[in-house]
Amino acid sequence: MKIYVGNLAWKTDTEGLRELFEQFGSVSDAIVISDRETGRSRGFGFVTMDNDDEARAAIDKANGMDMDGRPLRVNEAQPREQRR
Repeated sequence: MKIYVGNLAWKTDTEGLRELFEQFGSVSDAIVISDRETGRSRGFGFVTMDNDDEARAAIDKANGMDMDGRPLRVNEAQPREQRR
């Protein structure tokens, strides 16, 4: 299951995001999305967890959790809409 993680602090990196979610279960992938031109974090990322039950528990526990001084917004990732 792919999880959306929003409201990340600018200093939060992919490794930090992975470490946070590994406490809830097995993480197969994690990434903080960055701006193509500046390389700066866009303030959100995605975590992929192999086990759906662990992923749902992670969403429940991490939503609203403080990370680097900011409350996280965590939910199941939605498919990206097609651009015209």
